[in-house]
Amino acid sequence: MARAGYAAHQAFIAPARGADDPRLLMIGILLVEVIYLASVYLMEPVMALIPLAPAEAVAGGTTPAGLRVQLFSFVTLALAVVLVARRLHGRGFLSLLGPVGPMLRQLIRVTVIAGAMVMAVQVLPLDPAALAFAEMRPLGPWLALLPLSLAALLVQTGSEELFYRGYVQQQLAARFNRRWVWMVLPNLLFAAAHYSPDMRHDEAVQYLIWAFVFGLAATDLTARSGTLGPAIGFHLVNNALAFLFYAEAGGVDSGLALFLFAPDLALGALPEEAFEAPPALDLLLLWDLAGILMLWIAARIAIWR
Repeated sequence: MARAGYAAHQAFIAPARGADDPRLLMIGILLVEVIYLASVYLMEPVMALIPLAPAEAVAGGTTPAGLRVQLFSFVTLALAVVLVARRLHGRGFLSLLGPVGPMLRQLIRVTVIAGAMVMAVQVLPLDPAALAFAEMRPLGPWLALLPLSLAALLVQTGSEELFYRGYVQQQLAARFNRRWVWMVLPNLLFAAAHYSPDMRHDEAVQYLIWAFVFGLAATDLTARSGTLGPAIGFHLVNNALAFLFYAEAGGVDSGLALFLFAPDLALGALPEEAFEAPPALDLLLLWDLAGILMLWIAARIAIWR
């Protein structure tokens, strides 16, 4: 049954066959990372020349304009992937996506169904009493700019999926028939990219675990559907929930949130020594992993594979 469920994966990885030397893939990954990191370091001088937002607001995502610029800047990651795939493997952009028509239909279906479930389960039921402690941004401007915010998130999530699932997963699966190779290795990279040295150790470990499991779910959706559409929709809905509704006032990536909570409501004003470091697999992590499971089930319903 599992093999039948992944039948579409064979067509998805077919364009990578014949140019699937692992050494080329390793060089390609390094080149993509170098090009993308160079674009990150160039962000500050670019913002000085084109002042769309202050450089510090872009880096921290602390203002609406700053966070949108940060998210749109992920287009450099997508361009790096396309360039590397073309130069090293002789592959075009569309070969990384799967069939375009089904991909777009699956993207829309997953976004709509998973988005509706997230709204019904995690956004609308929030206790109104909790919102009394939050500062709410003006609803009119937030709604007016919501399409632009979603477009920025689509660029960010689509670029990441193009790299990890469209490029790395395809190349590995074309070369290695062992499922664990193309399921595990791309998501070790994906998890490593989400490591933050600024976090407390236990929080950083939890985030690594979360990112790895999230990547596994996106990999499964890609293999079942044969396109990047479901993984992009899955990723988009998750990030929309993370970026667009609730955040800590002045916190990292808080620029697009509708409701802003004071840091002390998250116990951030208390000294770190007041708490014992929780184990990596605590209730909060389990709740977050349950959220991934819920989104994955919604995406599976949307594509029915």
